[in-house]
This record gives sequence, C-alpha cells and structure tokens, in this order.
Amino acid sequence: MTLLESLKLPMGTSIINFNLPATDGKTYSQSDFNDKEVLVLIFMCNHCPYVHAIIDRLISIQSDYADKSVQLIGINANDSVNYPEDSFDAMKDWVEEKGINFVYLHDEDQSVARAYKAQCTPDIYVFDKSRQLVYHGRIDDNWKDESFVTKQELREGLDAILSGQPISEEQHPTMGCSIKWK
Repeated sequence: MTLLESLKLPMGTSIINFNLPATDGKTYSQSDFNDKEVLVLIFMCNHCPYVHAIIDRLISIQSDYADKSVQLIGINANDSVNYPEDSFDAMKDWVEEKGINFVYLHDEDQSVARAYKAQCTPDIYVFDKSRQLVYHGRIDDNWKDESFVTKQELREGLDAILSGQPISEEQHPTMGCSIKWK
C-alpha cells in the first residue's frame, strides 16, 4: 500500500466532463445532476483501508445533505485486472453490502481520474452550482477513527456553500492509497 496525498488543483477549476457506467445499471454524466446545487466527486475504490474507514461517513453525508441539493458521486478508476476486488461486479456487491446511497461510477479506462489528476483513494472534489471547484480536501481531521474527529471539514465546506458563505482557504489534502494505474 502506497500512501499518497491528493494534488492541489486551483480553486475555480471547471468540472471536467464524464460519462461513466454506474452500479445501478445506468450511465451518468455531470449534466444528469444539473438540478443539484453541489456535486461532490470522490475517487474511491472497494479495497482501500482509507476508503473503508470513511465510507460510513460518506453515506451519512449523502443522507444528511440529500434534501439540501447535494449529490455525492463515487468514481472507481482502479485497475481491476491486477485488483479484482475493484472490478465492476465487486463494486455492485460492495454497494449492496454497505448500503451505499450515492452513485458509484466505474472509470475503467482511467481517463476521468487522469483528467482530474486524481492521486489517491479517497480524493474528494466539491463543485458549486456553477460547477467550479470550491473544495478539494479531506472529509475530516481523523480518517482512522470517527470518534476522534474534531473538525468535519467537508461538512463545514458544504454548509458554507449552501449558505452562500466563503469556504475556508485552509484545505488539507486527503490521503489514501495510490490509484492503481494500468
């Protein structure tokens, strides 16, 4: 397991188009979510311990913010030949097992992850209604144990966006397993 931090992208970067199959049998692009105020893209996978540590928090965020026009979108770009636990079928199983309540997309050719310069799992990007990047950072200040979290940075960022307030410029990169490139 190689531990990496997400790369810094300039705030204000426009959302990059995607058109990917989901575990629910549909194919989604960013335009399918035009009715949402906020899109949260999370490059993630099934096997990474860092994703496992926060998946329940992501599910809670989607539950808590769904009626506030926030949509989480998971994207798995890992090489499933060398990491079969990240295959599309395994993704479907994991959605069922964990009760994942947000769209989980498969970036089989890794083009979307490369376009976003995604580095690790998880790697979290938040886009406002104008689809400009406004947050690129960690979910909170303790990935390992939720009981020790003192600062819920992703939730604070979402609250700021939804209330029309500026988001803190202090954004800490996520850390996690490297994306498994082909």
